[in-house]
Amino acid sequence: MVEIVEELCQSAELKPGDRVKTLRGSSRGVIVRLLEDGRVVWKADGARMETVALPESLLPDKPARR
Repeated sequence: MVEIVEELCQSAELKPGDRVKTLRGSSRGVIVRLLEDGRVVWKADGARMETVALPESLLPDKPARR
């Protein structure tokens, strides 16, 4: 829970090619493009279809710590 709050506090500007995850962390993928109205088109890992989401519903996906 603390991790989610900390990530929400970080302001991130999303751009095509950025790795993202959903707020719950249940899906991860990459941003395909940004729409004029501010929504984000992204594709989940292993998916064929693109998904449209509000930027507030996605978080930058950091590389896994080793």
